[in-house]
Amino acid sequence: MSELPRPSDFELAILRVLWRLGAGTVRQVHEGLKPERQLGYTTVLKTMQIMAEKGLLLRDEQAKSHVYRPAEEAQETRQGMVRDLVDKAFEGSALQLLVHALHAKRPSTKELDEIQALIEQARSERGRK
Repeated sequence: MSELPRPSDFELAILRVLWRLGAGTVRQVHEGLKPERQLGYTTVLKTMQIMAEKGLLLRDEQAKSHVYRPAEEAQETRQGMVRDLVDKAFEGSALQLLVHALHAKRPSTKELDEIQALIEQARSERGRK
C-alpha cells in the first residue's frame, strides 16, 4: 500500500459520500453533501479533481460524466489517520489515545462491551504468537 496524503475535513466528507455510494459523479457527491454542507457544484468539482491529482480518488473518464471512487477503503484511510494521530499527538502510545478518547466522549455500555471484547481478542491473539 502506498502512503496517500491524509484527507482534509472537506475531503473526508467527500470520501464518506463515495464510501456510501461505492462510486459516483460530482453531481451525486454534491447531492450527498447537501444535508451537512451547502456548497456550490464547482467547489465540489474542483476539490474532487484535486483529490484525484493527490491520489485520494480514482477517476473513470469513460462516460460523459466522470465517475470517481475512493483510492482506499474507509478502513485503510481511518487506520492511517489514527496512526498519524497516535504518532503525532500521543508519542506512539495507543493507550494514551484510548485514555483521551474515553475521557473526551463517554462511551455507551454497548461501546464499552465492544472495547472489552477487542481487548480480550488482542490478548488471545498475543498468546498465540
